[in-house]
Amino acid sequence: MKNRNFKKSIIIALSFTIGILRAQDIHFSAMDYSPLTINPAMAGANYDLQATANYRTQWNSVATPYNTIAASYDMRFFNNNQFGEGFLAAGIHFNNDNVGESRISSNNIGLSVAYHLKLNQEHTLGLGIQGAYGSRSFTENNGQWGNQYDGTGYNPNMATGESFDRANFGYFDAGAGLHYTYRPVQKTTNNNGTLLNIGFAAYHLNRPSYSFIKEDGEDLYVRLSSYVMAEIGIGETKMAIEPQLIMQFQGPSIETLLGTDYRFYLGQGTSKNGHYDGTSLAVGVFYRNKDALLSRFSVRFGGIDAGLVYDFNLFSSLKEVSRAKGGVEIFLRYILNNPFKETRARI
Repeated sequence: MKNRNFKKSIIIALSFTIGILRAQDIHFSAMDYSPLTINPAMAGANYDLQATANYRTQWNSVATPYNTIAASYDMRFFNNNQFGEGFLAAGIHFNNDNVGESRISSNNIGLSVAYHLKLNQEHTLGLGIQGAYGSRSFTENNGQWGNQYDGTGYNPNMATGESFDRANFGYFDAGAGLHYTYRPVQKTTNNNGTLLNIGFAAYHLNRPSYSFIKEDGEDLYVRLSSYVMAEIGIGETKMAIEPQLIMQFQGPSIETLLGTDYRFYLGQGTSKNGHYDGTSLAVGVFYRNKDALLSRFSVRFGGIDAGLVYDFNLFSSLKEVSRAKGGVEIFLRYILNNPFKETRARI
């Protein structure tokens, strides 16, 4: 028992140190359901209107849980006379991240604007930019520090030996991205259509300071995000596959998410007022490099998606302590203009 508690204390202290010195962005396992997190150009890319919400909690079995919430809303603005061969879109997002016993809290709220040029009836290329404001704070007295270990364990009565210039601060942030969409012009149904999304984005282009120590030179790393995501209906069946590859690079960290959902349509739906009014179920398996195997389940009814992801922590350095228990994630999405609706009056 003492050994387990000691491991937990070490992980808590280590996590806090990493949070200060090598801060990384939030991430979700269902990243395709948090579109503005991976590319501002995804605003309006596939739907007339899209609203998403995400909640993630992890490391419950090891230490104080890490909790992350996010929400976004994006929509298209149609005015062909003004915007030529394309359309303008905009989106807003908010996220909050709380880490460990020291309650390191990070908040970010931002606005994304994108213009999508119709190259022809099947291909669209979008450019997006994002401006955001972020803030960070923590409670020093709640932390466990290296100087508070007396050789036998953690002693809260010992001095922390730490000094910080600020316990909270704010910063401005900027990002930009490109997004390509392919969708055939022929009429499609819910189970024989194709949708392809490819994109690249860069966040924190201005390298804002992200440390609680003003002069330590620890600016936030630029994060590069790239992805290929598809929805491929299998003709003459009630099935579709939805493979995806998402890669992100930030400082010394590289994250790769690879896998697919298998979608099963329950009946033949029809398009009504921009909604697909049928129901489908999806199950998926994904792999995140050097970390976890992910299982995913979701249900779609009309324009509403709801799902659950569980991370099995099988490949990281914490697997023995976590006993394979990683994170739980819930996601919701509401959309208009389903990509597999029968009418193609709009992209």
